[in-house]
Parts: sequence; structure tokens; C-alpha cells
Amino acid sequence: MAEEFEKNIEDGYEDICFICRRPESKAGKMLQLPNRITVCTDCMQKTMESISNVDYQSILNDSSFINSFLKPSYEKKKEKEEEAKEEIISDKEEEKEEASEEKETKARPFPNISFINLSDLAMDGGISRKQKLKKRKKSDKPIIDIKNIPAPHKIKEQLDEYVIGQEKAKKIISVAVYNHYKRVATGTMDEIEIEKSNMLMIGPTGCGKTYLVKTLARLLDVPLAIADATSLTEAGYIGDDIESVVSKLLAAADNDVDRAEQGIIFIDEIDKIAKKKNTHSRDVSGESVQQGMLKLLEGADVEVPVGASSKNAMVPMTTINTRNILFICGGAFPDLGEIIKQRLKKQTSIGFGAELKDKFDKDKNILDQVTMEDLRKFGMIPEFLGRLPIVFTLQGLDKEMLVQILKEPKNAILKQYRKLLELDEVKLEFNEGALEAIAEKALEKDTGARALRAIIEEFMLDIMYEIPKDDNIGQVTITKEYIQGTGGPIIDIRSNQVGLEERKQLQEIAE
Repeated sequence: MAEEFEKNIEDGYEDICFICRRPESKAGKMLQLPNRITVCTDCMQKTMESISNVDYQSILNDSSFINSFLKPSYEKKKEKEEEAKEEIISDKEEEKEEASEEKETKARPFPNISFINLSDLAMDGGISRKQKLKKRKKSDKPIIDIKNIPAPHKIKEQLDEYVIGQEKAKKIISVAVYNHYKRVATGTMDEIEIEKSNMLMIGPTGCGKTYLVKTLARLLDVPLAIADATSLTEAGYIGDDIESVVSKLLAAADNDVDRAEQGIIFIDEIDKIAKKKNTHSRDVSGESVQQGMLKLLEGADVEVPVGASSKNAMVPMTTINTRNILFICGGAFPDLGEIIKQRLKKQTSIGFGAELKDKFDKDKNILDQVTMEDLRKFGMIPEFLGRLPIVFTLQGLDKEMLVQILKEPKNAILKQYRKLLELDEVKLEFNEGALEAIAEKALEKDTGARALRAIIEEFMLDIMYEIPKDDNIGQVTITKEYIQGTGGPIIDIRSNQVGLEERKQLQEIAE
């Protein structure tokens, strides 16, 4: 059977299911039955479930059904031939007969099962057992129109509405995505092949790496998949295979191979696959993953499962070419700053006007001076870094940026809480002093913008709990004293507000 199956693949043919008539490329691996009959796993599973729900007592009591089932196959065949010669049925009569047959199948003791003679199916003059493999059609019209490509400044303007700061990172990503669109839409420019520019994004935790790419995914009409490198392992070990990154992109493109081959993949926590130091065991989740990703970054044909994250015999496979897929890798790279400081301290000198070693310890943007040699010492192999030509850093957040993140973006945290209290007909306000106090507490936690929501959740807990109790509350003002623990919020009663509005209206009428 195995030799025949391999021979069929070489001839360009594949098996089809005798029940649902789907080819092996869509239904998955076929089960080989006697007389060269193939059935897909889905139909076999439905058959077994239907048999398990059969009422066998009613079958034993129905003698007419048993007698009809025990008829020899050749008698059934003769009856069918005679009926085909004698009866000439019109289209309307066929529809009526189909409707009556559906009622009969529902009344059968074996639901959803039709008994077939395996010897009849194996005849040479019967239904063909093979189907020609379908090849993807290359349409002349490209999926992406070059006229509809957004310019870099327009992409950056949309990112500015959601992301605070990080001007350099937003500019680099806007230009890279714009060039990726043009590369996909044209393919060549004056017979010059345009190479893709994969990117490596470095920044401290909470500076907005993942949020920047997620915002880009909402703004662009291109398939984008966000994967995590922490779960990737070498093929054959427990964990996700490297090809699972591409299968997520295929799922984001609704299993459309052509659209998936023109998408973007963001691999987060890329620093977690750095080469382990001082290890004598096999590094299946570090250097091996970097080596396995080389073919993906450069461009190769990869077999990925359709509708699943892992390869197995029950899942159909498809081939995706990664030559036009743009890869963006991001990571916090902890302790990379220390490696940079050690390199810079070696360049210091002694004397008047010389740079002091303590100068680099206070530099918050030390990651801006990163080089490829620093990344190699961190644990990234040279072959992997060579396929990521664009390396840029994101700045750490300071107090002013944290205050802007609280109130300026479209989906800012304060706007979310104001919307929640508006549903209870209560206004929520924050003093400038309160915003600065929240930013100072976030800097102490040293987790970036992620600390802002945790702090606000802590102080808003009692307010969100008490407000639904009293319908007279009209406005709540968060103060600096409440954040620092030396006072409480200012609560305005609704009746006072109504009185003030009535006084204003009376004054306007009097005037």
C-alpha cells in the first residue's frame, strides 16, 4: 500500500474518499481498506459515531429490513439495471423522489449510513479512485494595488494617535511597511529584484514594542500574525515547531495561501532564544531555534499544517513561500545594557576631558549604542543577525511620557474609566497632580506602561465599588492626595449640580 501511495504521488494523482469524494489534499490522510478503497478519517469517525447510536433491538424486530439487507449483491445489481431501463423520470419527479428518499433515510435504523458493496466499487468500470492534484492559479491581477499603498507619513500619523513617543521606531516601521507593500505589489523595479528588510526591535519592558505592532495590525489591510518565541523548540521536541509561526499567519489570512505569502510576522520575546551559556546539554530552545529560523527569514518553501499548530497525520498540509513575508522581531534583551557598558568603559581614558566610567551608569538610553558585537555576546548567532539588517531601539519611558500615555491616546486608560462611569451617569476627572503621582509610582515599579493600569486599578477599586450604591453621586475627582494616601477623592452630589444649572438658566432668562 505504501509503495502504491508513493507511486501515485509521483504520477501527480492523489486518493479521494469514497463517501464524501474529497481529495487527500483537503481531507487529510486516507485510511486504506480492502479492494483498494480509501476513506477519510472524518467519514470514518462519523460512521463509528452513528453505529454507536443504533437501536439494535428495533433492527432485530424489523424482519423486512434484515431480509432486504441479506440479499446477494448481484440480485441488487440486477434490480437496479432493470429499474434504470424501465423508468424515465423527469426533473420534477426526481426532486420528489429525492425528498422521499431523505425521509426514508431518517427512518432507517442506521442513521446517516448507506450500505455499499465493496466488490462493486473496486470494478474498473466504476468511479475513478484518483483525482488530479490542483495547482494554484497565478492571476495576472496582484492582490495589493500599488495605487492604494499608504505613504509612510500617513502610516506614522495613524500610529501617533495611539502610540506616544518612539518617533524613530514609528518612522522606521512606517518606511519598512511601505517598502514591503511596494515590493509585494511590483516584485521588480527595472529588472532589479528588491530584497526584503527584516527588522529587530530592541527596547526595555513596557516601552510599547508589542503594542506598536498590534496597532499596526489594526491600521493595515494585510495579514499580520503575532507569535511568541518562548514556546518554540527544535523539531521533534515538546513545544511548537518553528513552522507554527507561519501557520499562525495562514490562519490570520483565512487559509488563503496567496495573501499569507504577502503578510507580516511579528515574533515577540526573541531574546528568549539566545544561546545558553555554560551548558553541556542540547540547547533545543535556544541556538537550535535560531538556526531553524534562518530559512524562514531568508525565504524558503515551508510545509505548514492547515487549521492546526502542529503537524500530524490527521491534518492536511500546504506549502508557503516566505520570500515575500516581512519578519519583525522584538525583545527586551535584559542585561544587554551591561554588555554595552563594558564595551564603552574599555574605550575610556585617563586625563583632563576624558570620559568617566560612571557616565554610562546613569545613561537611560544606553541601548541606543548597541552594535552587532554586543548582540553576539548576548547569545544571538551571526547568521541570525545577518538576516535582520535593520536594528533599532525604543526609548525607555520617562515621567512626561507616562502622563501623556494616561490621557492622550485614543484608547487611553483614563478615557476607558471615564466611559465606564458615564454608563452610571457619573463624571470622572483627574487632577494634574494625580497624574504625576501615578507616573511616579509607575517609574518605581520599573515595568513601563504596564504599571499604569495596575496602579489605577488599585485606586479605582473602592470608587467603582461604592458609586453604584448611591445614585446622588454626580462627579468624582481624583486628587494627588488620594494617590499618595494622605487624602481622599472629591465627590460632588448630583443635586448641587442640578441646582447650579437651574440658576444659570434663570440668570440667562432674566438677562
